[in-house]
Amino acid sequence: MINVAIIGTGAIASAHIRAYRQFSGRCNIVAICDIYPEKAVKSAQTHNIKVDIYSDYKEMLQRPDIDLVSICTPPYTHAELSIAFLHAGKHVLVEKPMASSLEECDAMNQAQRMSGKILSVVSQNRFTNLMMKLKAILDTKLMGPIVHTQVDSFWWRGYSYYDLWWRGTWEKEGGGCTLNHAVHHIDIFHWMNGMPADVTAIASNTSHDNAEVEDLSVAICRYPNGSLAQITSSVVHHGEEQQLIFQGKNARVSVPWKVTASKSKENGFPEKDEELEEKLQAAYEQLSNLDYEGHTAQIDDVLSGIEGKKGVLVDGHEGRKTLELITAIYQSSSTGQTVKLPLDETSPFYTREGVLKNATHFYEKKNHVVSFSENAITTGGKYE
Repeated sequence: MINVAIIGTGAIASAHIRAYRQFSGRCNIVAICDIYPEKAVKSAQTHNIKVDIYSDYKEMLQRPDIDLVSICTPPYTHAELSIAFLHAGKHVLVEKPMASSLEECDAMNQAQRMSGKILSVVSQNRFTNLMMKLKAILDTKLMGPIVHTQVDSFWWRGYSYYDLWWRGTWEKEGGGCTLNHAVHHIDIFHWMNGMPADVTAIASNTSHDNAEVEDLSVAICRYPNGSLAQITSSVVHHGEEQQLIFQGKNARVSVPWKVTASKSKENGFPEKDEELEEKLQAAYEQLSNLDYEGHTAQIDDVLSGIEGKKGVLVDGHEGRKTLELITAIYQSSSTGQTVKLPLDETSPFYTREGVLKNATHFYEKKNHVVSFSENAITTGGKYE
């Protein structure tokens, strides 16, 4: 039996708790920690689980019965917590984004190597039928080389969203919509398409003058073969429609699922390539559905890793790639220059201090509330 501890009881923690309880024969939640212990008590009561309650994570480090820790705290705490629990011999599942800087990512991955334990970064949108099937179709190469990718990470958040005490600041949230919302789609993008050679970006704050960070960014990524990708990150799009579109030389596929293939007439104009469309559609329909989706599927993946059945799909190196792309977007949009990848310690945005010093501050944070009475959230995946 794998014993689990939950650190942080914000809205996303409930997704972890519900997922772990799907596997009651494999794991058991034994502890919940929050700097506001009354929130931890309320979380345990809401989910009807008997656990030990903590207000300081350090009190949990020496518990030999804890095998796995889910870290559901604000991003600026991820590195400190992950490193501490890895050094204490615990497996770690940490919420996105992995950390506040690439330096912290590298320190987390070093701690993982030294401990030999699993470090996995939450990327629950990979673990959906739509995304898994699209990845499988791309891997067939039936589309030909990818020439253009379109990533629309469209979300909407009201003005009060950034009133929460840790949101809307570079110090505590680490960034705006690019880091904390589009992280889902940027992760999927590099998983499916690989890492680009360079990034050019611009960012703005159009609707939230109670936040230092951006609420809209647009990035152009270029690959060595000339392929281009555009990534729009937003919390100002009504409807929250989200999509990833891959244009190959032979055909186009996307989430939401759509396939279109063209071939050239004698004069260069297009005509439908029905044979290729049918082949792609048939390949898609032959793919089986996952046993689980979202957080439940990723937690199943992590439990299987701990049980020695497989490696985890999203480890710390995959998590770093996601933050590397996001960091490149921030560096480019703040400096007005194209940023070449990969990024290392020579980047002015490599450290948390470098991000705080060099990132564009659009406004000063105005309001600070400890928590909201309404805890319901949207977690993406509106692919219609």
